[in-house]
Formats: sequence, structure tokens, C-alpha cells
Amino acid sequence: MKITRNQFLKLIPAATLALSGCGSKAEPANTESLVFSHHYQLDYAQQFTADCYEGGYTMVSIPDSGQKFLVVPQDAAEVDSLPADVTVLRQPVENIYLVSTSVMDLILHLDALDSVTLSGTKAEGWYLPEAKQAMEEGRIAYAGKYSAPDYEQILAANCSLAIQNTMILHTPEVKEQLEHFGIPVLVERSSYESGPLERMEWIKLYGILLGKEDTAEQVFAAQEAAIAPLLEQEPTGKSCAFFSLSSNNLATVRKGSDYVAKMIEMAGGAYVFSDLTDNGNSLATMNLPLEDFYAGAKDADVLIYNSAIEGTIASVSQLTEKFPLLSEFKAVQNGQVWCTSQSLFQQSMELADLILDMNKVFTEGTPDADTLKFLTHVA
Repeated sequence: MKITRNQFLKLIPAATLALSGCGSKAEPANTESLVFSHHYQLDYAQQFTADCYEGGYTMVSIPDSGQKFLVVPQDAAEVDSLPADVTVLRQPVENIYLVSTSVMDLILHLDALDSVTLSGTKAEGWYLPEAKQAMEEGRIAYAGKYSAPDYEQILAANCSLAIQNTMILHTPEVKEQLEHFGIPVLVERSSYESGPLERMEWIKLYGILLGKEDTAEQVFAAQEAAIAPLLEQEPTGKSCAFFSLSSNNLATVRKGSDYVAKMIEMAGGAYVFSDLTDNGNSLATMNLPLEDFYAGAKDADVLIYNSAIEGTIASVSQLTEKFPLLSEFKAVQNGQVWCTSQSLFQQSMELADLILDMNKVFTEGTPDADTLKFLTHVA
């Protein structure tokens, strides 16, 4: 079906084709029309969509933030008279200013680290060895945090895309300034996805941007396959609390709708705070008074301490010093206290491994440490 430029974003899509990617590179479309091919197949992600057009053009949309990006192959013709809310990204997308740390692992899995030239995180802030090494060797330079980028450095690097997380929305003037300088800004929203597979499927978005669609499909399929057998199993009957303790006598827990709660369920467990609801904000966590945490988690079979907020713990005594009543918890008395690796939340493409770790804890009690990737037993 031929469409005019003004109809470009008002398509009534044809039935979804069996094709899952947008890898076909036909002759470049002319500037007068584009021909719709198919929707890019997404099985889980809800926070972005992609429509594919003949000639390799792809429209990536992130609806809740109103972002639209037309990804144009390197040698393809320009598309004139696009709506004002569409940003053109011509491949190769390179010299990226990467602020969203969760995206780095996806880029590493795509073998596309050389597309990143600038970072919003200093070398010491990376738990991913490849990213840390690239910065130490000068292949990636620190260009300022999200709220205070070094505009001169970014411009000098011929940056073609800044990838931010939603923290940038607290300083909208930074986004506006980058765009004023002609640097497209993608505000990624994978953290708003409701489950681990939904989050990991965002690798397909970066596969589209970086011309690595096939690799993205393969990497995602491997993660999906890794946890598929668990989803066929019956629940283990083990209950679990995922938490951290703050210095101001509060316990930080995940809401029942959060992806970590869903990971516990996928691993065969039952999240003890599954009834905690959104309470009017979009945050994934809630702070509970210690007495409420005691009431909800005292009888949990397993306690998993989240190291991302207050750091790792080496012993249960570190927790009981903050909260003496923790010694009465069933999991403490049974030796079922675990701590996550601090690298976990930067290794966003390996959430399947945490699900497998939790399943081993739920089914084996205290599995061999060598078989676990993200959980460490705390005695």
C-alpha cells in the first residue's frame, strides 16, 4: 500500500506478518512515499512499538513519553515533511552519550560497545567489567551526569544520540538544550515494564537502532528459553521477602506489581508483600516501618537483601544491629538469608540468571555457591 508523507503516522496496519524483525534492506524509498511492511513482533514489552517499512526504514515509538524515532538506513533517501514530533536517526548510530546504566548491558550483549563514546557514569561507577575497562582505557569518556552534561565535549564527539533514563524529566532544560544542539535524546522506559521478559525485550529496540536485529533476537530468545522450564513447574511453596534496611529505621521493599515480585513468582516462590499496591505513585519500591516489615516478613522462608540501595552485607549480624528483631525471623533462624550482587541492576540482560538462582534457593535450600550468579549466602 502506497502512503503519502502526511499519512506516514496515521497508518491502518495490515495484518501482522510472520516476520519478527525489520532486517530487509530493499532499495531506498524515495522521499514521496514509504511502503508499510509489518509490525516488529514484540511478545512482552509494552513500553515501545516498532513499525517496519520497505527499504529498511523503521519507526520506533515510545508512546507514554510521546517519542517517535524514524531509523533510516545509512544509504537510504531522506523522508521529507515528517511530522515535527518525529526524530530521524540515520545509521550508523554512533558516538552515543549513554546515561542510562541499564542500557549498557544490552549494548554489550549486542557486541556494540564501540557505538558508545561518552558516559554519564564514571569508571568507578560501573560494575560491568567491559564498560569499566573501556573508560579506563579512554575509549569511553565521562561527559557529565544526566543533570550536568558537558555540552562542549558532547558536541566535539559528534554525538548522534543521548540515551537517558527518566531522571532527565526532573531537569527538562537539559533535554531541551541537547536537542537545541541537534542531539536526539531517547528517554528509555524499560524500568516501567511490569516483568523481567518485558524489560529484557528492550534489547530489540537497541538492535533496531544499531542494526543488530538478528543478534537481539538471538540473545533475547536465549534468555526466554533459560527460564521456560521453570514456568512449567508447580510453585515450590516457599515464601520470600526482597528488601533492604535503611539508616532511618525503614525497610525498603518492592511493590506487588514490580518486576522483582514477578521474578520471585516465576522462580516458584510467593512474594510476601504481593498485596502492596501503587499508593498513587509510579515508584517500584515502598518504605515500611520496621514493625510493618516484621509483620509481613517474619514467617518468610527466604530473605533476599537488595544490595543496590545500602550496599552488600557480609553477615546477618549487620542486619540485626539495625533491626534486632530480625533474629526472630524464620529465615534467619533457618539460615536462609541471601544478598544480591551489586552488579545485578546493571546486568539488565541477565535477569533470567537471578530467576534461576532464586529457584535453586527455593528448591535446594542452600545450593553450591558456584552454581549461583547473583545471590550470596549470608550467615
